[in-house]
Amino acid sequence: MPTIFFGMFFLIFFLILGMIIFTIIKGIGQWNKNNHSPRLTVPATVVAKRGDVSHHHHQDAGGVGHTSSTTTYYVTFQVASGDRMELCVGGTEYGMLAEGDCGDLTFQGTRYLGFERRS
Repeated sequence: MPTIFFGMFFLIFFLILGMIIFTIIKGIGQWNKNNHSPRLTVPATVVAKRGDVSHHHHQDAGGVGHTSSTTTYYVTFQVASGDRMELCVGGTEYGMLAEGDCGDLTFQGTRYLGFERRS
């Protein structure tokens, strides 16, 4: 019976470790791809905004738990060709942008660099 337990324990441990390593490698690959992409500035319109809230439950050594949350902000831009791209933006940028805003979007790969509104 202990052999089955240890086998399952190591199987789950290495599965989780593999997922963590895969996620890290994928993130480094995206970062590298963005760094090698050209910086582009194109006319664009803000067509949608959304926030993704993640809740985190923490428990201290005394068994007392507390909850915190993190919000990741995304804005969808439509360029002149009709293509749409959703980019992750900071909270301040998210608050300053409104659906329907027209301007010049600057980005590098999947990395948002800025949006300058046209009047």
